[in-house]
Amino acid sequence: MNSLMGFRVFTLVAAGCLFALTAAAQSSTSGGSSSTGTTAASGGSTSSGTQGAPPPGTFNRRRENQQDRIANGIQNGQLNAGETRHLEGEEAGINKEAQTMRSQDNGHLTAADRQALNQQQNNMSKQIYQDKHNGNGAHYGNNEVGQRRENQQDRIAQGVRSGQLTAGETARLERQQQNINHQVAADRSANGGKLTSGEKQQINKEQNQASKNIYKDKHNQATRKQ
Repeated sequence: MNSLMGFRVFTLVAAGCLFALTAAAQSSTSGGSSSTGTTAASGGSTSSGTQGAPPPGTFNRRRENQQDRIANGIQNGQLNAGETRHLEGEEAGINKEAQTMRSQDNGHLTAADRQALNQQQNNMSKQIYQDKHNGNGAHYGNNEVGQRRENQQDRIAQGVRSGQLTAGETARLERQQQNINHQVAADRSANGGKLTSGEKQQINKEQNQASKNIYKDKHNQATRKQ
């Protein structure tokens, strides 16, 4: 009888131990799954926050590429002075925004900064393409006034390509050229498509001043940062 009771007690103790071990194992598995789920969720959230941001250095490389495209458009006449002035004004604005962003983060661009600037450069790229293919290119004409206008544009294009001219300087120079072009068009319109000797002399004087401005801007300390 004592032997039978002892066996029953042993069986109950063993069952209790087995139940405890099973519960502990389930608790451990549940905790591991929860931790893994939390980690995955956290990792996913972090990843999605920077998704689409280009790697560091992309902004500068794209800026150089955009300027080369503009320089080509100036030199081959696909971009007129007004279009170039507008494009370089936009470029100057983007550059200023990037400079502000860097000043707020110890000289660096955050992932969010790079993503925002990249979107602006995408828009800029589309505008360059549209302006170069809209048929409103520069038409200089085979005459002294036209040839000098073309020469000024070639000098500006070289400065843009080499980095001697910043976007802001280029925009100002092209504004000056645009004003001269408007004056030439108005003078021709008032004189049956021709320029009088006095008008030619005035335009030449204005181009002399423009030439000095081009030289000055190309040889000052302000250059496009690489």
